[in-house]
Amino acid sequence: MPKTVATTLRTAVAGVSGYAGAELARLLLCHPRLVLTPPMFLGRMDGPGADGGSVALTSLHPQLSGLANADNLSVSPFDWDQLQREGIELLFLATPHEQAREWAPIALAHGIKVVDLSAAWRLQEADNRAIYKLTDSDPAAAATLQAEAVYGSPELHGPAIANARLVANPGCYATSIILALAPLLRANLADLDCGIICDSKSGVSGAGKTPSPGTHFMYAADNLSAYAVFGHRHTGEMLEQLHLTTEQIQFTPHLLPIPRGILSTIYVRLNEVGSIKKIQDCFDEFYISSPMVRVRRSPMLPQIQHVVRNNFCDIGFQLSPDGKRLVVISCLDNLLKGAASQAVQNMNLMAGWHESEGLL
Repeated sequence: MPKTVATTLRTAVAGVSGYAGAELARLLLCHPRLVLTPPMFLGRMDGPGADGGSVALTSLHPQLSGLANADNLSVSPFDWDQLQREGIELLFLATPHEQAREWAPIALAHGIKVVDLSAAWRLQEADNRAIYKLTDSDPAAAATLQAEAVYGSPELHGPAIANARLVANPGCYATSIILALAPLLRANLADLDCGIICDSKSGVSGAGKTPSPGTHFMYAADNLSAYAVFGHRHTGEMLEQLHLTTEQIQFTPHLLPIPRGILSTIYVRLNEVGSIKKIQDCFDEFYISSPMVRVRRSPMLPQIQHVVRNNFCDIGFQLSPDGKRLVVISCLDNLLKGAASQAVQNMNLMAGWHESEGLL
């Protein structure tokens, strides 16, 4: 029987105070399907609205003032009974990983679907998940739900997302690298014995809103630094989604002195002599039905300024003269395609709408 498609959806966002939460609020307030049913905004345990009182949404994010309904909405204390009374059908969790790990099963038990922007449910392998130090009050139930969770990359798992109850929104670095490599690996074009090198650079908003010495202005400005070498927590997503081992891929992230945006430079040795046409066709055919990925014509390469504050991932490449070495460039806005707009893309699929609604 065909899936019934609703004209609107009752949504709620837990954890709207951060950078990605603000972008998610903006996208939902502007979504054409949600104009008459604006989202609820709820505080998380350690954020605004968590102490029993409500705060105006626009006092947290003045930039939202003037958007549909924004000036009349508040961030309220989190309350499962209130979610039930409001008939919430889908809950976005923009909370710390531990909180999302606890709340997602409760939401599902209340009949509420979940799009989780944290890493709580992204990783199927316990060894990859260990970096987050997550604990479960009921390990058996959590393992069952973990097996059900769908990795929220619409370009890779669209049909599964459409039928999912729990979608684990991908990490920003992981999105940039997975989308750049998936077409090549599916076509068996990469020589994995030579290894793949992923050199990624991100603006400071990727570290979140909580201040730290590494994101302090005096540290980040006029600087470029590598970090989490051999140990970044997004590496597990790349291994699982691309079916690679740690010996086959090296990922090194860097901090750029800019507010937002990611540029990943990926070095691949081909397993046979390639041509520009063959590589171009590989990317074009893989993403022919993916409206939020823009494949550039070689030799044109994406830049961060092309994707900041929009919802696309841009991919381009150049091939060496001998046809054996390939450099792929992938760019996206870490707060949008790397977080909030990908979450809305997943919501659209779960609701039966076109995945690009409210994003183009």
